[in-house]
Amino acid sequence: MSEGTKVSAEKAHVESYGAGGVRAARSQEARQRLLDAAIVAFAHRGFHGTRTRDISESAGVSHGTLYVHFSSKEDLLFEISRTGHERELTVVENAARSSSDPAEQLQAIVHGFVIDHARNHTSARINNYELEALADEHQLEILEIRRGIRHRILSVIEEGARQGQFVVEDAHIVTTAITSLGIDVARWYRDDHHWSPEQIASYYCGLAARMVGRAPTSS
Repeated sequence: MSEGTKVSAEKAHVESYGAGGVRAARSQEARQRLLDAAIVAFAHRGFHGTRTRDISESAGVSHGTLYVHFSSKEDLLFEISRTGHERELTVVENAARSSSDPAEQLQAIVHGFVIDHARNHTSARINNYELEALADEHQLEILEIRRGIRHRILSVIEEGARQGQFVVEDAHIVTTAITSLGIDVARWYRDDHHWSPEQIASYYCGLAARMVGRAPTSS
């Protein structure tokens, strides 16, 4: 592309969205680059081993730009954690609403929960292993979301037991076991793994079915 063509394209972009819209888009792009860079840095160096300058340099923005979008390194971590946990809660809620049958609900929950942790394994590791690095008020907010995830899964298992579809001695222990299976996927899964997220999710659905005393369904 020639220089003249680039200028024309930029001019058309500004005229289409307006100068304010372009600035907002660029600001949002810089913010997302900072989040992406922080995820990589926290995953490789750990929260405490990462400097804010490491993040800004990796994102290709000035160090001062980071503080335009985030008040601190901890604020970056909180945004990553909040976004990830809210996404997981949405996955679980949507799966639970996909059917009125507890057995189908549980299968949908496990399937979605496992796939989410596989596809987003890098940020999921940060969400689970850097929780203690969050400020107290931010920890409380994240723990509330986690309780929501757990409560939704527990309610499905308890309803399945009430209807006689599930046979469980302790629904709380089974809930912990099922959520732990999904969460742990993020610890070992990598993008080049020979099992796909869907294959893992399908197998884990079978494990969950056995945990609640049901024969796994064929996928």
